[in-house]
Amino acid sequence: MKKILIIEDNVEVRENTAEIIELSNYKVITAENGKIGVELALKELPDLVVCDIMMPVLDGYGVYHLLSKHKETASIPFIFLTAKSEKADFRRGMEMGADDYITKPFDGIELLNAIETRLKKSELIKQQYTGPEALNEFMAHAQQTGKVQLTSDEREVYTYNKKHILYKEGQRPRVVYHVVDGKVKVSKANQDGKEFITNIYGPGDFFGYTSILEDENYKDEAQVLEETTLMHIPKEDFLQLVSNDMQIAQSFIKIITQNIVEKEESLLNLAYNSLRKKVAYGLIQLYDKYKLNEEPKPVLNLSREHMAQSIGIATESLIRTLGDFKDEKLIEIQTGKVVVLDEKKLRNLPY
Repeated sequence: MKKILIIEDNVEVRENTAEIIELSNYKVITAENGKIGVELALKELPDLVVCDIMMPVLDGYGVYHLLSKHKETASIPFIFLTAKSEKADFRRGMEMGADDYITKPFDGIELLNAIETRLKKSELIKQQYTGPEALNEFMAHAQQTGKVQLTSDEREVYTYNKKHILYKEGQRPRVVYHVVDGKVKVSKANQDGKEFITNIYGPGDFFGYTSILEDENYKDEAQVLEETTLMHIPKEDFLQLVSNDMQIAQSFIKIITQNIVEKEESLLNLAYNSLRKKVAYGLIQLYDKYKLNEEPKPVLNLSREHMAQSIGIATESLIRTLGDFKDEKLIEIQTGKVVVLDEKKLRNLPY
């Protein structure tokens, strides 16, 4: 049961608010002034704080300031509750980092909705998003807790044929792409024109957001690998989701940092590993990315050329190494498609 702390000096308001929240199956703790409220928060570690602003001993701003200084309470969702409705008060509360601001007299449903929303967002922050599906899992949770819906039946959906160029290096980003069906490769070319695939996106993936966050032109190129259906998410909607909510923004930054670490790992693999280990690493990366719960051995359906470009080696070298892996029963090749047979050995290839 979630625990809510109410800090309110008015006895009637405090008791009525507590009753409303308790009826919604929350455990409620109350405090009659800010000083007691801070002490209770540090002792009880509630899941959310509802706090009046104008109080004796210590006002609501002071409560929020003190709680934000303690590691144990700094991330607890905080809702200001006050009779004052001047814009300056709203602005001051939001600038301090409070999660919401409700004016008295308030509707019980309004308060309960605010509490439910903030608790969901708090859970979003606590989620540990790791692995190839980190961003997609985050986006799904963010949509459940945020005011902006990234994917929706009302958004435009487009179908593109194989080899269609979605964007090129130097073009200005206008949308974030969501893959409904199909595959898209994102690549960069060196001065000699040699292509290196930096990522391959499939159903459920989001891409094209990095340039929007950096407010720069695209630094790579996106091309459709097979007939693909994409949903376009306007730049403004995406920025509103990740920038207008501090908690969601923090989670997103963690995932971006994780992606950077993974890219560095890929570069180290490309620079220092043997050919066999490079191919094994590339196969495992694809295996992790397209593994589905209902398919313990997913089929890696990618042309040899594109697979080689994603690993960063010559196509001929890839074909030769895949042949070796097949003979060693690490993989199986079915009409050009690759099936990983021994994931553990591929992950821990000694040389």
